Amino acid sequence: MLTEFHDTRFPPDISLGAKGGPERKTQIVIRGNGRENRNQQWADSRRRYNAAKGVRSVNDLYQVIAFFEERRGRMFAFRWKDWSDYKSCAPGDQISAADQIIGVGDGAQTQFQLIKTYGAAFAPYARSITLPDLEADHLVALDGVMTAGFETDPLTGVVTFENAPDVGVQVTAGFQFDVPARFDSDILEVSLAAHTLGSVPNIPVVEVL
Repeated sequence: MLTEFHDTRFPPDISLGAKGGPERKTQIVIRGNGRENRNQQWADSRRRYNAAKGVRSVNDLYQVIAFFEERRGRMFAFRWKDWSDYKSCAPGDQISAADQIIGVGDGAQTQFQLIKTYGAAFAPYARSITLPDLEADHLVALDGVMTAGFETDPLTGVVTFENAPDVGVQVTAGFQFDVPARFDSDILEVSLAAHTLGSVPNIPVVEVL
């Protein structure tokens, strides 16, 4: 469960113009013979964005200022819609209950974490999805058959079934989701060129793990 979190979304029309994506931390040591040793220091990726490009008018600017002030700068996290990656499938595809495998039944387990898996052949990465958008399509299936006998926590992404799926039953899901994020600066440098034109050169946003 996130702490210091406000369950509200950064204005999605502004985040649509943002730049950013996943970041990892890899330590690379060059040995005396010129060969490399590489060590992955983070088990999970962390996403960074800059929303400055999404501010196109003074009204957009005011929305960002109001949102920033209510979050007290870096203090409170919030929902962020990453338009390049907000579905259990590709952004341009239609959500299906078979999009993501989130577990296999054992006859006793009733709770399953929503996940999204990236890649397949070499080193698939399973990302926990903690902020599903339950106002959008949210589908769950058992061995390919859609079911309604479940509830999903909007702040953890945990799916809880009324009855535990039987042994060997594949549990799949299709969904939209947000990224838990916060501002990565306590300063907004506002530029007002005219009464109807405004901009902020830098609005850094970082994922909260």
